[in-house]
Amino acid sequence: MKLADEVVDTLNDLRQSIDNIDSAMIHMLSERFRCTKRVGTLKAAHGLPPADPDREAYQIDRLRKLADQARLDPDFAEKYLAFIVREVIRHHEAVGRSTAIQG
Repeated sequence: MKLADEVVDTLNDLRQSIDNIDSAMIHMLSERFRCTKRVGTLKAAHGLPPADPDREAYQIDRLRKLADQARLDPDFAEKYLAFIVREVIRHHEAVGRSTAIQG
């Protein structure tokens, strides 16, 4: 019975760490989107396109290298970034439409 208690304790500790990491990720994503929202506003104010293919290519290359160094699947990192970038572009497009309507 002692082993089972140790397993449950270890499982609970690991799950608490996972919960803490998830919480930190949500806060970091919130901060990232706060910054990208400002980028979208700046782009819209100056008539810049919502998407920046050169920046995206740079980010993909950078994150794939970081993922490899961190022993994380680079393909997963690229998919994660692609999801984030799609949301950012969607937000930038919305800001651009809003700015065009107001302007």
